[in-house]
Amino acid sequence: MTHHPGLLRTAPLQGETTSSLICRIAGRYGMEAKAMRASWKWRNYPPGHEGGGMRADAEVLLNMAGRRLLAGMCGVEEDVLARALPSWGEEDAKLRAEAGDPVGLWRTGGAVAGPVAFGCRLCTARRAGAAVRVVRYTPRWERACVRHGRWLLDADANQPLEHLDLRGLPE
Repeated sequence: MTHHPGLLRTAPLQGETTSSLICRIAGRYGMEAKAMRASWKWRNYPPGHEGGGMRADAEVLLNMAGRRLLAGMCGVEEDVLARALPSWGEEDAKLRAEAGDPVGLWRTGGAVAGPVAFGCRLCTARRAGAAVRVVRYTPRWERACVRHGRWLLDADANQPLEHLDLRGLPE
């Protein structure tokens, strides 16, 4: 895939999982996330549910070449990604690659940087221009989206809901 830096800039959201960012970048390019992930050599498989399908809280760790590739794909400088993505600097011995190839390693988000929850799609639309699914590292006591009256649910459960509506509840 030939890439032109900044062609379709996709900025990360604070605390977003790297896997979530890759999915959003793929959407911006009109691709399936699976096709975008083919740009890396993977040392293992994504964590899945018993019934099949990838977990929403799946996270990736990338080697240096893999991080450079991701930065180029999203058109954002690496230092910005390092500040926004909690898993950005995580290392693992399995990430050492020959000849600087972009390599990735799958983990569950909770094992990398703490509890993982869905982000508010309305806040994402306001910031990123599209109401798409985002997965972020968020402690449970910070899961309420006050602006939209939503309680953001854990991303590690195999469930169709991303949030609970709190607008009808008393203060």
